[in-house]
Amino acid sequence: MASKQRESQMSSKIVVGVDGSDGSDRAVAEATEVAKRDGAGIVLVHVVERIAAKGDMAPLRADEPEIKERIEKQAADLRDAGVDADVRYESIVLGGPARSIADVADEIGADLIVVGTRGHSALAGVILGSVTQKLLHLASCPVLCVPGSE
Repeated sequence: MASKQRESQMSSKIVVGVDGSDGSDRAVAEATEVAKRDGAGIVLVHVVERIAAKGDMAPLRADEPEIKERIEKQAADLRDAGVDADVRYESIVLGGPARSIADVADEIGADLIVVGTRGHSALAGVILGSVTQKLLHLASCPVLCVPGSE
């Protein structure tokens, strides 16, 4: 009986919201532990926020190429560690990354979304528009929030 319960709790796909921050690094580490324990695959999702402008829509962050390089290395490290890992890049102009992360999770049938937090209080999250706070309301699967190191 316990074995059947354990099988039903296994996550086959884990979406991890990544942005190159220390918080997203902690989320990747936590997701890796869950993936190894449950035999799940990981999809790292990075949402490139763009500035609406005439002509080319430049990324909001100037260090976007470095962030992508770091994410690709994380995925390669996961694969080297025996974890099935993919990377998805999404692009948005308005609305914040939470909707895109939730949509990818729905699209691939993820069983879990893992995101880091910056340690803001719930009230600060509402005021500041926290991605984690929004995901808790948008996601159709469980969201694991990995707290900051402080």
